[in-house]
Amino acid sequence: MRIEDVDPFIGSEPADLPDPDGLAGTWWWPKPPIGNTHPGATHPFGMVSVCPTSGAYPTGYGRYDRSTEGVPPRLHDDLVTSGFTHFHQSGTGAIRKYYNYLRVTPMTAPLDDLGARWRVTAEAASPGWYQATLDNGIICDLTVGPRSAVHRYTFPATESPRVVLDCAHGGLAIDQGETVPLRGDVAVLDPASAAGTVVMEGVPVSFHATCDAPDWRLMPWYDRRLMYGGAQLRFDAIRPTTLRRFGVIWVGPPGVEVTVEIQVGLSLRGIDQAAANLAVDLGQTTPRTITTRPDRAGIAGNHGREVTPAFATRLGMTATTWQDHLDLVTVEGGDATRRSVFATALYHSLIKPCMAGGESPFWDGDGPFAFDISTMWDLYRTHLPLLTTLLPRRATELAMALITVCEFEGNFPIGYRMARGADRFTRQGSALAHTFLADLCALKPAALDWNWAVSLMASDLTRLWGEEYIEQGLAHPVTHTLDLGLGYHCTAQIARRVGDPDFAERLEGLATNWVNAYDPTTGLVIDSQYYEGGRWNYSFRLLHDMAQRIRLAGGDDRFVTILDTFFGQGADPVEQLGVAPKPDQVAAGYALNRFEGLNNEPDMDAPWCYHHAGRPDRTADIVRDIVDNQFDVGRGGLPGNDDSGGLSSWYVWACVGLFPQPGQQSLLVGPPAFPHVEITVDDGQAAFVIDAPGADDVDQATGRRLPRYVTGARLDGRPLERAWLSTAEVAAGGHLVLDLSPEPAGWGAAHRPPSLTPHGAAP
Repeated sequence: MRIEDVDPFIGSEPADLPDPDGLAGTWWWPKPPIGNTHPGATHPFGMVSVCPTSGAYPTGYGRYDRSTEGVPPRLHDDLVTSGFTHFHQSGTGAIRKYYNYLRVTPMTAPLDDLGARWRVTAEAASPGWYQATLDNGIICDLTVGPRSAVHRYTFPATESPRVVLDCAHGGLAIDQGETVPLRGDVAVLDPASAAGTVVMEGVPVSFHATCDAPDWRLMPWYDRRLMYGGAQLRFDAIRPTTLRRFGVIWVGPPGVEVTVEIQVGLSLRGIDQAAANLAVDLGQTTPRTITTRPDRAGIAGNHGREVTPAFATRLGMTATTWQDHLDLVTVEGGDATRRSVFATALYHSLIKPCMAGGESPFWDGDGPFAFDISTMWDLYRTHLPLLTTLLPRRATELAMALITVCEFEGNFPIGYRMARGADRFTRQGSALAHTFLADLCALKPAALDWNWAVSLMASDLTRLWGEEYIEQGLAHPVTHTLDLGLGYHCTAQIARRVGDPDFAERLEGLATNWVNAYDPTTGLVIDSQYYEGGRWNYSFRLLHDMAQRIRLAGGDDRFVTILDTFFGQGADPVEQLGVAPKPDQVAAGYALNRFEGLNNEPDMDAPWCYHHAGRPDRTADIVRDIVDNQFDVGRGGLPGNDDSGGLSSWYVWACVGLFPQPGQQSLLVGPPAFPHVEITVDDGQAAFVIDAPGADDVDQATGRRLPRYVTGARLDGRPLERAWLSTAEVAAGGHLVLDLSPEPAGWGAAHRPPSLTPHGAAP
């Protein structure tokens, strides 16, 4: 995909989608209908992002307050900012780690005005770059490297141009959203550079910042007062009641239009590592400390200004890296809108997790470290399979990071932030990392010490709800029963691969306990507590034994009938929640027992359950309605939280005509949204091409995409009767040709996808 097709603003405002048609009008959204994305500068899987901060929920960008149901209320009437911060979540909801550390603010006002918000009068962004013009006349350009940020500010002619680094800033301007540093240490190193460390939520965030301008003065400040002649500030025990803001300030020459650049290296391992990170990100061999007048030979940048080389160099490198990543999936056909939505979905899928090898603040060593795994509940279905398919070396790095977490902390995380924090994530699920590890092991068996991995995986299965699962065969909430059953199945697969069939057999025996979560009289999961959903939302997921699941529901026909009810076949359109909905409105919505239309995670894989009942045509109907109704261009182009790319990666899979069965090494096949798709797999070692002529045909009267069903297929020239592929087939590269028709013809019905027990077998 072209970098020009990406719109980083998609998902940053509440959903503003066309009126839905078809089944989409019957789906009910329980969660706030907003993507919670931000348009700030990012790097693929980079540790650092930089973005304007208004204090809004949850990334710091935007205008909206916290909300758990309905449309979020406004925190600000206009788009405003008090400066530009580092480290941000991407698309998440209530993770309660809001980052926004180390605020950099360009100002023309006195230091007393620090913290004021300026209206943003113009914005532009592309992958790796963000630009804003403030109503004080300052033009702001931002870019990042994997572990650094470069700020460039162009000031109008003013008597007091200045750039302020606030080391105490963190969190959001919402109730209980501010982060107060515990300790801080800031020093001026020379006339241009400063460095320091602030401990935020238990994490030491270190920086090395340099002003690449010869005639700007640098000094520390404390409690909004300049510390003339001072060189260092140190605070050993900061409390909310004793906090006084502190940092450094660069002051420029008065009376002329001037452009200044601030280069910031960041690390969780101290200021020396921050300086080294900055040097690496700027292509230097040694950390750079400016003590003399730098070369001002610059190059022309945006607005025809002269700029110092570092910004343009770093922006060019980041843009090139983004283009390389976007080239992993290319499509032809479709209109400009769909290509932009698709390119942006791919972009959002490649921002997180943050890969930061050698940066763990919790243990020594230079091994893999990753954070912003927010969360496995959001990522295991679609995002991690996409990473494993496209970039298995990155997937291996993440797997090693997860194993290291388990070694040091005793369990695989369900969510992992910069400040650890498994706390509330454990309510979401159990053993979800196991699906990722099983899929990776099948594709890259030599990548890790799988004997050690399987030992840790088996141990992890006994923690928290795992003990109840073993002793009683059922754990409440029953969603953990489903997770643990799949986790045992995934661990058994790896045990077989490392040559321990007896252990694998014992594990597989425990993998069958998932059946205790279902009530055969209803075909649904039993009554229990449910996290952000109800029993209907959790009753349809791609289990490892879908054949047995369908038998528990009464067979193919009854299973399809129940699914049809869940997806709203024959139901009336629903009304979505507004701002501050009343409890009875929320309760009435949940009582619909309806598909959540990708507004939330629990039923994201439900449309593909039809495949296992021999009805891939029904899957095609649902997926088409989702793709055509729930995504669009514009800031309101997403139906719910993007959740670190979990939602966007769903869209990527749906548009290419494949969908992963996590932990099962298979991909379900359906009609793509584009007539030609090329997927670069296995770190560029192969390409998998899908051709589906007519996939983008539209009704000339309505402009809507016409229904299309797969009626025949050929894989590398050989007929393909099954509506699924193994991940190995895709990873090896190949050419899949799909015949599409406006009417289904039963293709794929007789050859069901893989299941632990065969389809059609006796109970």
